[in-house]
Amino acid sequence: MIKFLDLKEINDSFEPQLLNSVRRVLDSGWYLLGEEVKAFEKEYAQFIGVKHCIGVANGLDALRLIFKAYLELGKLQEGDEIIIPANTYIASVLAITDNRLVPVLVEPDINTYNIDPFKVEEKISTRTKGIMIVHLYGQNAMHPEILRLVKKYNLKLIEDNAQAQGCFYGDKRTGSLRDIAGHSFYPGKNLGALGDAGAVTTDDDELADVVRTVANYGSKIKYQNLYKGLNSRLDEIQAAILRVKLPRLDTDNQRRREIVQYYMSNITNQGIILPAEVNIQPATGNLQHVWHLFVIRTTDRNKLQQYLNEAGIQTMIHYPIPPHKQMAYKEWNGQSFPITEQIHREVLSLPLSPMMNIEDMSCIVDRINKAL
Repeated sequence: MIKFLDLKEINDSFEPQLLNSVRRVLDSGWYLLGEEVKAFEKEYAQFIGVKHCIGVANGLDALRLIFKAYLELGKLQEGDEIIIPANTYIASVLAITDNRLVPVLVEPDINTYNIDPFKVEEKISTRTKGIMIVHLYGQNAMHPEILRLVKKYNLKLIEDNAQAQGCFYGDKRTGSLRDIAGHSFYPGKNLGALGDAGAVTTDDDELADVVRTVANYGSKIKYQNLYKGLNSRLDEIQAAILRVKLPRLDTDNQRRREIVQYYMSNITNQGIILPAEVNIQPATGNLQHVWHLFVIRTTDRNKLQQYLNEAGIQTMIHYPIPPHKQMAYKEWNGQSFPITEQIHREVLSLPLSPMMNIEDMSCIVDRINKAL
């Protein structure tokens, strides 16, 4: 079986450093809000290119805390609208509705799967206060048109950078492009912990301070609570593990690009829609795409997935049901987003890991090319 993503193989490649980092935390006797978290926050902030990184419990909390901080600062009010791509993982939407804000869904560009920047302005109203871009599958979603709208309408720009650690937009990394960003270090991410973990990055001193405080029960001084906060903190062991992995992230992302180039050059089945050529860039330099996922499309998606599974190739669907068709948002179920719905019907994610070898890659390509 060729696994979709062999996490054990990836983590084994970091030994003995991972075990040593865990032992270091155990020996310290300090497991929360300690030196490992401080060190990782500093290192990740430098990597992203921002002043502040706040480690939190997971990627969803990172986004929830961003909106909660804006509410506490009076920069958002309940009922304000946030523009968001219709084609995204539901966590992006949950963070908005959890704070009693209103998501306004916008169709994606069929070529990039990210929000279509030229369909945003028609959805802006007097209640619109922000745009959340989602760097889906590891590809930058920022665009000059988004920046123009943010400036024209004085909007907040929030990045969901959960899938794009290390990605660039021009000479800046995603997660540092404008106001604030949420990050996930779920084990399967390009920079993955050994459990749930996340972070918020920003250059805004006041915003960073409120995010950090809200994440710690709304408290700066123990038992003194400034806000109705949450308990969402990165723990010392996960921080130590992420510190081991961070220095290799750019190298691992480059390996992902090389595997993608092999797929793109060798998959010739006419029934398969590969990522658009505009997304494929040279194997060197500051690239927009870190290929968290390699997503193909086909009208016979379920049949292809079954065929590959029978051939010993594990694939995944990211994601089978769009947010507006989920029961959690049943009030939206009658809405129509044809491009989003087409994407969710047709997408299939192929195995992609920096540990993959040429034999596995060749086998996958061969099977796909032979699929009817």
